[in-house]
Amino acid sequence: MEGEARRMQCPPPAAALMLSLMLGGWSVQGLEMLVGKIPYLQAVNGSTVMLPCTYASCIGIRNLYFNWQFNENGTMVKLVDATIRKDGMEPSVVEVYKERVEFIGRGIKSNVSILLWNITFEDAGSYTCFGRNPKEKGRNHSAIFTLDVVPELIVVDNTLAILIASAVGGGIAALMGFMLLKNFTIFVLAKIEEKNKECLVSSSGIDNTENGLSGSKAESKPTPKKK
Repeated sequence: MEGEARRMQCPPPAAALMLSLMLGGWSVQGLEMLVGKIPYLQAVNGSTVMLPCTYASCIGIRNLYFNWQFNENGTMVKLVDATIRKDGMEPSVVEVYKERVEFIGRGIKSNVSILLWNITFEDAGSYTCFGRNPKEKGRNHSAIFTLDVVPELIVVDNTLAILIASAVGGGIAALMGFMLLKNFTIFVLAKIEEKNKECLVSSSGIDNTENGLSGSKAESKPTPKKK
């Protein structure tokens, strides 16, 4: 949350102020109130929660006024307000208007967050973090954070997903085992066939040799005697 306020891409302060004065304050990024990337929280009844908010301005602040308000059935109820004189300073006097609310922000970190203690179902709803910066001709900005209060957090049953994952994993393992066995069988059969071919060639060579010797003997004739 603290780093979010610093992610705003700002020109140097002097250049930002000059551009603001020349073009009416709209040439650079002005005041922004930020409640985080996920402006929603689900919490259990009776717990304590933090409602986050930081501010950022490329021009800087002077007598920044901020407050927190709760939308109670269409009526905006003020929870906290204060003024921060300039960047890096703590709020002068923080006024808290409702029980179980505590300001925990730090001006040096551009943080104006609050705590809600022992929340009840009536605390569920929309909370607005508002800011107004006189240094930017009174420019104001607000961000909304939503709180949902439940009796208990729902635990997601992952049994089915685990069973499916196990079944899929087992099937893949069985398929891999089958493929390995198949390849091994093909390899063994190939070796046996190669061995049989070698044996056939050897036997053919021996038969041809024997046939050749027999033929030689059959064709040889006795030398005629001289009379």
